[in-house]
Amino acid sequence: QVQLVESGGGLVQAGGSLRLSCAASGRTSSTYSMGWFRQTPGKEREFVATITWERPYTYYTYYADSVKGRFTISRDSAKNTVYLQMNSLKPEDTAVYYCAANPRTGTFITSHEYSYWGQGTQVTVSS
Repeated sequence: QVQLVESGGGLVQAGGSLRLSCAASGRTSSTYSMGWFRQTPGKEREFVATITWERPYTYYTYYADSVKGRFTISRDSAKNTVYLQMNSLKPEDTAVYYCAANPRTGTFITSHEYSYWGQGTQVTVSS
């Protein structure tokens, strides 16, 4: 069983930056695919970014068009932590952000493909 705990959310002004962290515990592996999703009330959960092992010594990242160039997903396997660096934040980025894990390797962009989820952390971008 894998437990995920997000942190780093909060209130930030438009144009500012924020870094989210996702700490994993339990039976996890650096080969797990990790993803970030976000959701606002009444809306479906939206894919943000994912990172997965692709080749030896290499991780592959993939981003939603809405955040590409502004957000960066990374991982520190030694700390069992995944990060989402968010720059040039916009009010439309306001949402609850969720970390998710998939035991399989690959690029997964739908919520149904992830088995484990964190509790979410609120990100609010003021205008």
